[in-house]
Amino acid sequence: MSALQIEKLREYLCSVYKADVEIRYVGELGKKKERPRKELKEFGYGVPYLIGFVVKGEMKRVVLETIRPGGFGHDHFSDRAQILLWQHSSFNKLPKHVRSVDVGAFTVDGNLKSVGDCNEFFIVTEMVEGKPYYRDLDRIREQKSLENLDKDRCQALSDYIVQVHTVKGAPELYVRRMRDLLGHGECIMGLTDSYPPGLDYITEREIVEIEKRCVEWRWRLKRKAHRCSRVHGDYHPWNILFRKGVDFTVLDRSRGEWGEPGDDTSCMTMNYLFYSLQTYGKLTGPFETLFNLFWKNYLDKTGDEEMLTVIQPFCAWRGLVMASPLWYPSLSLDVRAKLFNFIRNVLETEKIDLTDINSYIES
Repeated sequence: MSALQIEKLREYLCSVYKADVEIRYVGELGKKKERPRKELKEFGYGVPYLIGFVVKGEMKRVVLETIRPGGFGHDHFSDRAQILLWQHSSFNKLPKHVRSVDVGAFTVDGNLKSVGDCNEFFIVTEMVEGKPYYRDLDRIREQKSLENLDKDRCQALSDYIVQVHTVKGAPELYVRRMRDLLGHGECIMGLTDSYPPGLDYITEREIVEIEKRCVEWRWRLKRKAHRCSRVHGDYHPWNILFRKGVDFTVLDRSRGEWGEPGDDTSCMTMNYLFYSLQTYGKLTGPFETLFNLFWKNYLDKTGDEEMLTVIQPFCAWRGLVMASPLWYPSLSLDVRAKLFNFIRNVLETEKIDLTDINSYIES
């Protein structure tokens, strides 16, 4: 709950109607209409408010409404913005639908800002120097050997995400993230939808079975909401810029602040497996060294052995990305087959054995 400054509301309406506005009353829809004083002190989010005002000699009435946070996919500010932006763009296209006058936002200082004439949103970030981490992995693949810096950087990446995951979040946001893992357009079902029909290395029936197993895992993970932690959400080598030594910056945090720590650990370590499959046909050599170093450091410092019992659908999701003909069109059939073996096998595994990863790539 917070106060709604009536003068700021009037200024907003003036900007929308491009004329002077006199507010006659403001109050909760369905309750007694009262002429406001300086502010509406009991303004509540998720409550519709009826506003009566005069503009250009004409009496008008509009309803100002926000969306109440929490649950049903409304957890984040961006969720609520998405819904309201869509409503404004669509209400007026449907015959007999109530018309949308504008869509706007409350600013940090209590102003009301119109965004009703926008047709695209953008973000501006600072420019950061550095080389993406995947270039290190490309070099390792070519040289088939590690430098001391490679181990140092792997350790730094593991240390960083250990620190990220120390901050814990609300359990309901964990449940949301598990639902998004399955149904979000950028996650499991979005990936399976991107696979074209008629592939010679995976059938539609096999994809359906993968989805079914992931649904079962979602219900299992819902009971693990105590694990809700701060996450990056897309912690892979293309989203990390290294400068000198172990100095780095991460990019493109995705799909919200909170979730399962196994999201980030699987995202990074699956790439060590991916590079090794392309180089050796299995997890071995320098990439196995990095895989083991990252995991040992992470588990030693967190003690989170439970992660190995919940990470399976996150591994499946990343495997679907790597096996995708859209993202990796030139990948060999052998590597794709081993990735699908890995996906199916980890989904059938109660606890992943990090010392026997190669057993999961076998058919």
